[in-house]
Amino acid sequence: MFNSSQFTPKYFLLTGLPGLEALYPWLIFPFCSIYLVALVGNTLILAVIKKNSSLHQPMHLFLAMLACAELGVSASTLPTVLGIFLFGTNEICFEACLLQMFSIHSFSIMESGVLLAMSVDRFVAIYNPLRYTAILTPPRIAGTGAALGLKSVMLMLPLPFLLKRLPFCGHNILSHSYCLHSDLIQLPCADTRLNSILGLCIVTSTFGLDSLLIIISYVLILYTVLGITSGEEQRKALNTCVSHICAVLVYYVPMISVALVHRFMKHTGPAVRLLLANVYLLVPPVLNPIIYSVRAKQIRQGLIRLFLQRK
Repeated sequence: MFNSSQFTPKYFLLTGLPGLEALYPWLIFPFCSIYLVALVGNTLILAVIKKNSSLHQPMHLFLAMLACAELGVSASTLPTVLGIFLFGTNEICFEACLLQMFSIHSFSIMESGVLLAMSVDRFVAIYNPLRYTAILTPPRIAGTGAALGLKSVMLMLPLPFLLKRLPFCGHNILSHSYCLHSDLIQLPCADTRLNSILGLCIVTSTFGLDSLLIIISYVLILYTVLGITSGEEQRKALNTCVSHICAVLVYYVPMISVALVHRFMKHTGPAVRLLLANVYLLVPPVLNPIIYSVRAKQIRQGLIRLFLQRK
């Protein structure tokens, strides 16, 4: 593993919940349940939208993209998280770690981009309902999805190669249950300013810009709704945004909470910070299918029909 004081690690050691190892047998069921709900829930959303032609509308097609991104995030973290809590295995080889880092960040960037596209979809539906389907045509929606996927891949593609060329020294212990770029750039014993600057640019141009544009979209939506004279129509228009607002809050509130804890509450135990980090990645894929199944009447009816047909 070592070449003098510098080496290319064969594997990294992942961290579960320090100090809570005795509770791992009790945590197996919650973590397995979370992944089961996330994978089954998002798969069902995709199945319902694919099976029902009436759901081939812009809003539901964007929801299908969101479900794909969340399946990607869940599938990316599942092997290492369950490996730690089920089998006590916390080793991951260098190449697999880079692949996991690439997958987690790429799908997270895509998830943020889809949430932005969904906010634009809600604005178009409220601002110009008569031309809604003429503006957001299937080719345009498909192009948006392809552009979001390509952007995610292209932004993240340089990072694994930049990390792979760096010499490592000292320990090879990561501070999460999965591989993140912020963890990996702390281990090399060479200058990582390029990696740090590129990582900051990616975060700013994706999560930062997306969240700002989502806020602007809802300011425009609110301005448009206030211009509607009928109170009943105002309520109907705002009601179509509730599911998306919940999805945005479910995505960004844990992210902001993790950032605040790491920045201002460094005295808290590592188990608390790691638990919040797991919540940030695991909760959105679990809650969003539930939110849309409860709030969206067409999705709920499609799920009921799907289960009745299987019986």
